Amino acid sequence: MNILNLIRGYESLSIIGMNKNVGKTTTLNKILEDTRGKYTLGLTSIGRDGEELDRVTATEKPRIYVEKNTIIATAKECLFNSDITREILKTTNIHTPMGEIVICRALSDGYVDLGGPSVNSYMADIKNELLDFGCDLVIVDGALSRKTFASPTITKATILSTGAALSRSMRKVVEETSHTVNLLSLPHETNEDILKICNEEFEDKRVGIIFKDLTFKSLNIKTSLEAAKEVSSLLDENVAYVLIRGVLTDSVIEGIMKSTNFYKKITFLCEDGTKLFLSKDNLYKFTKQGGVIKVLSPIKVLCVTTNPKSPYGYEFDKQKFVDALKEELDIPVFDVIGGV
Repeated sequence: MNILNLIRGYESLSIIGMNKNVGKTTTLNKILEDTRGKYTLGLTSIGRDGEELDRVTATEKPRIYVEKNTIIATAKECLFNSDITREILKTTNIHTPMGEIVICRALSDGYVDLGGPSVNSYMADIKNELLDFGCDLVIVDGALSRKTFASPTITKATILSTGAALSRSMRKVVEETSHTVNLLSLPHETNEDILKICNEEFEDKRVGIIFKDLTFKSLNIKTSLEAAKEVSSLLDENVAYVLIRGVLTDSVIEGIMKSTNFYKKITFLCEDGTKLFLSKDNLYKFTKQGGVIKVLSPIKVLCVTTNPKSPYGYEFDKQKFVDALKEELDIPVFDVIGGV
């Protein structure tokens, strides 16, 4: 099994990182290398992920190398930093601090500098534009610590990169990575009646309660952070679901668990796994005591890639690192540099 086999059949893919310097760009370059001559690729980025030289560690960051005929969506200023010969296909009227996003075709192999929009809806539009230009696969390079851009509304699948730069403790890196995969991979709600209520009746509502008889009530709460007290006061044996849009945090879950026991037989719905900011302990406690968390839109995490080296001067044993992650995860794990 390799990454190329995993991504086959998907029209769009995002690559996100657990931290800076965990090998996300290396993973992207590996995919670009493996797909050479086999795919027409579209390439873009959420925002812009830093400079050529990492300011903290003074280490040179890997650049993105594309082949001829790759279609790229990037900001004008980034285009000037790229050394490909290119044909401008379209200007998008989507503006960023680095200029308008331009879609172009590479007429030569070379290095590109990617800088895309930082708004989800714009990224969805750009992804569709790249597909319309005939791309077999669109890859979104997710920016630093912006897991929200693995959102299933944008890409069909996601790769998560992790590495020693996250912590000096291999055990801590493994635990945090495993927990992130679990959050991103939470089961999705399949009841069509419930999904219809969430998508139609609660489309622009932050919090909604759905009762067992499929009647419902929306709460006038501006943010999900204010939800704990109000939700707790409404929970009883007649409630089947609670929808919380926006982020679901430890403070909300803790507040609900302290205020009522009715949560134990209720399903809590989030938009997708990127909106969950829960500790491993709180997630375990909530679900162990009978609470259920599901998502409206599932995320397909294809694999985890590893970087055992840290720019801070230490590294893990690459085989032990991969093996430790494989013990915790039920998805493939790859060291794309070391070939493990």
